Amino acid sequence: MLQVRNLSVRYEGSGLPVAAVRDVSFDVSPGEVVGLLGESGSGKTTLAAALLQLLAPTARIANGSVRFMDRELTGLSERELERIRGAQLSLIFQEPAISLSPVMRVGTQIANVLRAHRTWNRARCRNQAKTLMAEVGLLDSDRMYDAYPHELSSGEKQRVVVAQALACEPALVIADEPTANLDRATETQVLQLLKDMKARFGLGLLFITHNPALVAGFADRVMVMYAGQIVEQGPPATVLQKPLHPYTMGLVRCIPDDRPAESGRKTLLPIPGDPPDLARLPNACAFEDRCCSRLPICATRIPEVTQPTLGQSVRCFNPGGIP
Repeated sequence: MLQVRNLSVRYEGSGLPVAAVRDVSFDVSPGEVVGLLGESGSGKTTLAAALLQLLAPTARIANGSVRFMDRELTGLSERELERIRGAQLSLIFQEPAISLSPVMRVGTQIANVLRAHRTWNRARCRNQAKTLMAEVGLLDSDRMYDAYPHELSSGEKQRVVVAQALACEPALVIADEPTANLDRATETQVLQLLKDMKARFGLGLLFITHNPALVAGFADRVMVMYAGQIVEQGPPATVLQKPLHPYTMGLVRCIPDDRPAESGRKTLLPIPGDPPDLARLPNACAFEDRCCSRLPICATRIPEVTQPTLGQSVRCFNPGGIP
């Protein structure tokens, strides 16, 4: 359904160009949930924007291909892209308070998606918007339809954004950190909502997060991103329990332990050092200066992708290595 090949994105302003996404390749199949995991600044949101051709004016696709439903997206006009966005390919934004207009009723904002892609009259779009609101768990849809964003809780606003994304029953939804600013209880509800909607509509889902725990029981496959590159990829049970890349190992060690202190709760072990400057990346492994299992070759060239175990690929000279 989605085929990304050798995609690279650069930000080009007044200073040095910033390599935000570098040589990324992956697929998403119909009905598949793919988790994209990485810390802030790793390039996850830029990748999502590139897939929908919604990059900032200072960014450009330096090379690569994005094919969706057997159609190349990188060369389409804005008018052609508008017919695809929201109808076949949708995005759930990280911060609904920003993505929703503060001066427009939330029900109207859902109905407008339908009006853009359906030849329906206003009454039918309004009724379908109310139905969608009920389906995503917004009770009393008549009252909710006429509410403004500031009158809703964070969880309710997130459900409105989910209803917008699912309004036209797209084939693929990109969810960019959809639970990042929610409390634990609301986070669980939104994840369950996405699971229910995925099961009901059979849609594919690219789920972007910085939390390994969220993809563990949710995704069919997980990709780990660091400094604009996919450094490890495979089934969540394999990648998170037996990681091969030292960066993935560090992310797993950073998963919070909710057990009481007296029960032997583990100590969090942060990844040493800082992420690299994407405008001054070395012609070597970008994680080399933070890695405790680096080899001399790591500082001399960029590692290629290998597949040491079945179904699990990694970009590392010393996969699963010890110091």
